[in-house]
Amino acid sequence: MDVTPELDLTVAPVASHDWGAVYARLSAADQERSLDCGELAELAYAAYLVGQDEECTKCLERAHLEHLRRGEVAQAVRCAFWIAFPLLMKGDVARGGGWIGRAQRILDEQQLDCVEHGYLLIPGGIRIVMEGDFAGAFAIFDQAVKIGQRFRETDLLALARQCLGRSMIGLGDIAEGVALLDEVMVGVVAGEVSPIPAGVIYCSTVEACQELFDVRRAHEWTAALSAWSEAQRGLVPYRGQCLVHRSQVLQFRGSWADARAEARDAVERLSTPATQPALGMALYQVAELHRLCGEYAAAERTYAHATEYGHPAQPGLALLRLAQGRLDAADAAIRGALDEAPHRYLRAQVLAPFVDIQLAAGNVAEARAAGEELAQLAGELASPQLRAIAGHALGATLLAEGNAPAALDQLRVACAIWAELQAPYEQARSRVVVGLARRQTGDPDTGRLELTAARQVFQRLGAAPDVTHVDTLLRRGAPDPEHRLSSREVEVLRLVAAGKTNSAIAAELFISEKTVARHLSNIFTKLGVSSRAASTAYAYEHGLM
Repeated sequence: MDVTPELDLTVAPVASHDWGAVYARLSAADQERSLDCGELAELAYAAYLVGQDEECTKCLERAHLEHLRRGEVAQAVRCAFWIAFPLLMKGDVARGGGWIGRAQRILDEQQLDCVEHGYLLIPGGIRIVMEGDFAGAFAIFDQAVKIGQRFRETDLLALARQCLGRSMIGLGDIAEGVALLDEVMVGVVAGEVSPIPAGVIYCSTVEACQELFDVRRAHEWTAALSAWSEAQRGLVPYRGQCLVHRSQVLQFRGSWADARAEARDAVERLSTPATQPALGMALYQVAELHRLCGEYAAAERTYAHATEYGHPAQPGLALLRLAQGRLDAADAAIRGALDEAPHRYLRAQVLAPFVDIQLAAGNVAEARAAGEELAQLAGELASPQLRAIAGHALGATLLAEGNAPAALDQLRVACAIWAELQAPYEQARSRVVVGLARRQTGDPDTGRLELTAARQVFQRLGAAPDVTHVDTLLRRGAPDPEHRLSSREVEVLRLVAAGKTNSAIAAELFISEKTVARHLSNIFTKLGVSSRAASTAYAYEHGLM
């Protein structure tokens, strides 16, 4: 079935891609006369790309009704799809679902064999993906691909194949799914796909790479998205999301000042002229940078704003609570985030913070289990980044268990990968644990060198909390390598030796009495003692006071 080009929203209406100029020109014309269907489609297209979502919807509604009046059913259904799709993407399920239902009813009543059937399959498949039914989604997207092939519809094929690739990843077919994403992206970069579906595919592909901890591929496609966005003058929705991804890349590479600027620019772009769906993601990125720089009050406010715009505050908020010393709140938050992870690969984004929090709480066994799960996922995904994360987690856990040589084996691998990936902050974090492990093996001089090198990186980045932490470790000097206590356990032991009750220790360290009791149990076990008096004697004898 032929679709009249002037009515097809998947065809770019102008070659210049100056969407602001197109919007201004057609908006002015619409005040002077009634626009025809082709002009309404062009105005709707430009309105969406400059962030005027409601204006886009109104124009498409007018075009939809006019097509129905003229008996142009397929074109009317195409308009209905492009009304519904953006609504569904920003969470307006009632309106979006209503338009999809209306479009499907019209096609069913007319019994038309047309490409629009394929477009209408996409939202249902995405909904099933969100529910975790990747097999069901695969079947739907595969059907949409076949319809696109039969009608030779480039944009439908690109959308459906991209969704099919993500379904394959969800089913565990990582290599084949990623290969399909790359194949689709080649066509997008070559300009074969028109701007609205191209923007959707760009952003979805970058997100998929981030979920898979495929940092190299994420950075490559982010660069391509940046170049594409720059070429679309006046672009708002994808340009803002592109800035968020660029901020994440800059943060990873150690350019925190530039990352801040990009994230703030993203918030500004996505806040005007109307609130865009990616605003919550931009606010979360700003909050993360506040937290890393020690600006805890600003981070608290910005995590709250991100939540208001639909983006989860975890695991960042849990790590903020850890930094604030609110260990029980951090533990509750990170456990909730782990339970709510939609599928096991997304658990990996929560497991590393979970390890940090459990080690701080003295729950070494749970930290080890989480580290081992990270290592297993790293093997499944063949991700160097995730392998480094798992190595850091297992190294820190082994150190807490008192096995410094084994910890160093894990940490050497992690540091080498971070260096290869050009991730200075993550490498410095691993070097801190290397320094502590060196101390525990009786090599305090090398330990100090590692800690000092890490501190220099933290200082350059502006990671104030990490600088303070390393300064504390450097002042503390080399602990007795025989006692095998974590830094938190040493704190508890000192307070016990000072005559503090469990209640007083809990108040001073901002933890619960239950957590204090757990620390004491670990301390008694590691020191081979059975009473507070005996542990106090050990603390004085070994210079831990």
